[in-house]
Amino acid sequence: MLYTDQLGRDIKLISTPARIISLVPSQTELLVTLGLSNYIVGVTKFCVHPDSIRKEKRVVGGTKNIHLDKIRQLSPDIILCNKEENTKEIVEILEEEYPVHVSDISTVEESLELIDQYGEIFNKTNDAATLISEIRSELKSFSEFIKDKPQKRVTYFIWRKPWMVAGKGTFIHHLLELNGFINMFGVQDRYPEISEEQLSKLKDIDLILLSSEPFPFSEEHKNEVAKMLPDTKVILVDGEYFSWYGSRLAQAFTYFRTLH
Repeated sequence: MLYTDQLGRDIKLISTPARIISLVPSQTELLVTLGLSNYIVGVTKFCVHPDSIRKEKRVVGGTKNIHLDKIRQLSPDIILCNKEENTKEIVEILEEEYPVHVSDISTVEESLELIDQYGEIFNKTNDAATLISEIRSELKSFSEFIKDKPQKRVTYFIWRKPWMVAGKGTFIHHLLELNGFINMFGVQDRYPEISEEQLSKLKDIDLILLSSEPFPFSEEHKNEVAKMLPDTKVILVDGEYFSWYGSRLAQAFTYFRTLH
């Protein structure tokens, strides 16, 4: 069987994979949602949903650093990666020995494409179709909810010292746009750094969003930013709903309603 991943790479499989290693937290959650928990043999230390997954499966490292010896011991039929989460070097090392599927996601449509691909690869087409339908329905309902809401100018922080924000070409930016938010750094690529001087001079922003991941912003940091920008509302947001694709999207739009 021949499949093509989201980088256009061909993946040859002899049969439906029965031993899966996932090196992407949101994709691990997606596999479980599709009913594939029993086929997962390896995950990363960042795979936290469901919360029992790291106790039940072998942890083979992080998203940027892997233990190749542990992966070899698990004899996977396929390894699941992501262009942003994992490095090119990791993919190249792994594909010398195993089929490796790489996702590349910056929009909801690309996330739905991934779900559909997993449905085909893992013989879960009905489950995948049901999930896709649910997400489309949630998005349609949310789009109706948001259409008459006033637009807000926002900045979404992902890291502190150096301060980093979400720019264009990211899944976060796409979801900000779906929320009717104007990303003040939406003209810059990926995750630009900004200095504290730049931060203190930010103007005409309605809302600062401090994400729970990858940097775990807290009330302490909220107060810190509020002191630098006393005229701007600062809130903490659940980063999983803004950066996890796959089955997390089925819950995301309910969460987004609370921000409006």
